[in-house]
Amino acid sequence: MLTQTTTRVLEPADLGAALAVLESAPVENAFVTARVRIAGLDPWRLGGEMWGWYTEGRLTSLCYSGANLVPICATPEAVRAFAERARRIGRRCSSIVGPAGPTAELWRLLEPSWGPARDVRGHQPLMVTEEPSAAVAPDPLVRRVRKDEMEAIMPACVAMFTEEVGVSPMAGDGGLLYQARVAELVSAGRSFARIDDGKVVFKAEIGAATRQACQIQGVWVAPEHRGKGLSETGMAAVLQYALADVAPVVSLYVNDYNTPARAAYRRVGFRETGAFMSVLF
Repeated sequence: MLTQTTTRVLEPADLGAALAVLESAPVENAFVTARVRIAGLDPWRLGGEMWGWYTEGRLTSLCYSGANLVPICATPEAVRAFAERARRIGRRCSSIVGPAGPTAELWRLLEPSWGPARDVRGHQPLMVTEEPSAAVAPDPLVRRVRKDEMEAIMPACVAMFTEEVGVSPMAGDGGLLYQARVAELVSAGRSFARIDDGKVVFKAEIGAATRQACQIQGVWVAPEHRGKGLSETGMAAVLQYALADVAPVVSLYVNDYNTPARAAYRRVGFRETGAFMSVLF
């Protein structure tokens, strides 16, 4: 047993302790918890390392280091230790993302060696609901995307990603990894859309899902249909599916400058409970 404050790479035998930390904040940690539940802590299967911070032998904080760098239940001492490890290794991730406080401190410590970032989104409200609002009726035409509709849904997914992140997911490997992720969500029944005459009008996915909480992502309305309230009725439909079939708590996070989206999500039944931060490279 470790008897001092220290950090190390977790191993498969540490799974129980890691899940205890993750599930202490099930909404904030849904993304990483879902990955760990599927893949465990083996770096090859997980797609990255899980770093653990121990205080007097007890695991208290985590940091996922893969395509994203994600501080989890990270105390100030843990953040400093994670930043030092990340600085020594060098940047391997495409973003830092997590609860706003620890993520901001992590970036403050890493920016001198990792900066500049392509974009810093310092306050992304975390929105949560356990029940839909009666004020917005779900769009009955929003449904699960079928496996034979990949050709229809992919252009919408690429357009959403490019608008949101600022770069195309088709760069680098030609979009192979991104297409595989979209196909995975479609196969799992967690991709939803309204498709009129073969064209996607609205779409969204349930990206991360655990027994306690799930997270909606990738909300997009075709440009020619914006301003018609389809984001509200579409989200109401996805929320209905999520609460009925996936988890008792549904969350999402949104850029603070996206005032129309925040207002739409509030009308659907979401409330702001915290904030995330994203640093994009």
